[in-house]
Amino acid sequence: MTTNDEVRAGRKIWIGVGEGAAAAGVALVVAVVGLFAFSAVQWPAFNSSNVTRALTTVGQVVAIALLVVSVLLIRLRRWPVVAKLLSWVGISSFVTVTLGMPLAATKLYLFGVSVDQEFRTEYLTRLTDSAALRDMTYVDLPPFYPAGWFWIGGRVGNVLGMDGWEVFKPYAIGLLAVAATVALVLWMQLVRADTAVGAAAAVTAMTLAYASPEAYSAVLVVFVPPVLVLAWGALHRRSGGWGAVLGTGLFLGVAACFYTLYLAIAAFTVVIMAVVAAGFAVHAQRAAGRRANRVGARAGTGEVGTSPAGADASTARPAWRTAIAPLTKLAAIGAIAIVLAFVVWTPYLLKMLSGAKLPSGSAFHYLPESGAQLAFPMLEFSLRGALCMIGVLWLVVRAGSSRRAQALGIGVVSIYLWTLLSMTATAAGTTLLSFRLEPVLLALLAAAGVFGFVEGATAIYQALNEPAPMRAAAAAIAVLGAVAFAQTIPTVLTHEIDTAYTDTDGNGERADQRKPSAVSHYREIDAALMAQTGRPRDESVVLTADTTFLAFYPYWGFQALTSHYANPLSDFKARAATIAEWSKLPDSPALVQALAKSPWRAPDAFLFRNDGDNYTLRLAEDVYPNDPNVKRYTVSFPKSLFTDPVFTRTEIGPFTLVTVRR
Repeated sequence: MTTNDEVRAGRKIWIGVGEGAAAAGVALVVAVVGLFAFSAVQWPAFNSSNVTRALTTVGQVVAIALLVVSVLLIRLRRWPVVAKLLSWVGISSFVTVTLGMPLAATKLYLFGVSVDQEFRTEYLTRLTDSAALRDMTYVDLPPFYPAGWFWIGGRVGNVLGMDGWEVFKPYAIGLLAVAATVALVLWMQLVRADTAVGAAAAVTAMTLAYASPEAYSAVLVVFVPPVLVLAWGALHRRSGGWGAVLGTGLFLGVAACFYTLYLAIAAFTVVIMAVVAAGFAVHAQRAAGRRANRVGARAGTGEVGTSPAGADASTARPAWRTAIAPLTKLAAIGAIAIVLAFVVWTPYLLKMLSGAKLPSGSAFHYLPESGAQLAFPMLEFSLRGALCMIGVLWLVVRAGSSRRAQALGIGVVSIYLWTLLSMTATAAGTTLLSFRLEPVLLALLAAAGVFGFVEGATAIYQALNEPAPMRAAAAAIAVLGAVAFAQTIPTVLTHEIDTAYTDTDGNGERADQRKPSAVSHYREIDAALMAQTGRPRDESVVLTADTTFLAFYPYWGFQALTSHYANPLSDFKARAATIAEWSKLPDSPALVQALAKSPWRAPDAFLFRNDGDNYTLRLAEDVYPNDPNVKRYTVSFPKSLFTDPVFTRTEIGPFTLVTVRR
């Protein structure tokens, strides 16, 4: 029989789903309108003028004002629908203006197409060209990196008729605005609405400052704090909570489709939560049994452990049975996540199980200084440090009495445990990439900081006999802190923004109007390649060290940028050795024969740099545990290797394009 509590819980879930959908729609409209408005004006470059910085600050103040008004309406219990709408518009506007306005004069996203953003752009370009789950670089291989974020972006670009590199910026900003707004809706289902607005805003601000360059992970960061609260709410209950189980499982499944590391830390935390919840349940059952024994003895039953009439019969159960409920819920969460994960992981798993060579990659071979020490942002003398310190104090003080504090506290502890495990793993020649978890730590501490500030201000207010100005003073401090931190976000992202203006885009232009790089020749190379091969782009394999060419055009690559981004099934080292062997062959017929015997599909074209009598490729090898972990080296091909008639050579700027006639 369905109880009233179950009916109410079900109704709350559907209301939350409906509000989440509505909030996502509002955020999408705000982002589209905002980004279109920003692009309609010819702005000066961010790195050569303070105009866009000033307008960013104005937009942030307006967005924060909307959030403040929404909190006031919630506190006054006036116009609840308007209050929610203002909070949705406010937080999505904050995301849109904080990232969109500084990038208004460029078509590139943060970090342009440099460093890690190059392979991300390549992946988005691949999935814009086709909806099939394919590796970003290698032909005939399924993707290893989760395709979720990139697949959705590719479909957006395809519908809008935009290239992958061009849709990257609006898609990244728009989806982050949607994610932040939906996370706000989730917060409102978990905590008091006015506090939810503050927590969501703080987490969003930290995410924009420290996670937004990695756009596909940022959309998960904003959800981690409320999801952990949701998960703890499911696991610590002896009965019910299955809606929270479903929500937690869905998040972990989406994380598996978007970003493996954040799936790992979230799952690690949820497992710890389940173990702790099981321990609490066993302890509570044993304590209840002891109390029942004492009551029975005092009642004169004559038998220790016999419950008197009216006592809860559950106290007679073995204590270990109480651990079954949280562990069962953990299993259900895992099952939901695994089913969703199969959406993107099935092709790779099938390929791996089909007898392909065992995977070998170096994705975990990176240990910067930040990964070799524990992060303590709460000890910094800054606004960020102050908020994190308030969060730490609140977590400690309220650990025994607040479910929220317990959930966020377990999350913080799990990150430090993961970091220690990552450091320990270095002895085995690898890492767990703990340095990438700092944005998650900041998000958790920011949420805790908001709760701590609200409860601390309330305690002071009550201790001072509730003077009316005290509330206004606390609110003023909160708003001033929010504005002060918000306007520093573009400063934190200065390097990332500058790179978006100094990199050459797919149109061969630099947004700062300076002379473009050699990338400006890519369009001519693309035209020559298609004309000489007579095939669509996605039917040709190109060997080149200028892998930004693959980020702009969906050709297949014979070799990836570095082994750290290469598919573990690609046999990166063997390919590198083969390239070196080809460069040392005695003559052109020998190269033609070697290409025919290649264990992988041979290149249909080579894109070289000119160097006297040689053509060169500047490749990379993994040199972990050194930092930097990549060593560049040059492979030189004598031009005499390409004199056979099967080769067609075309000089284009600093490049030589060599196509192979099949």
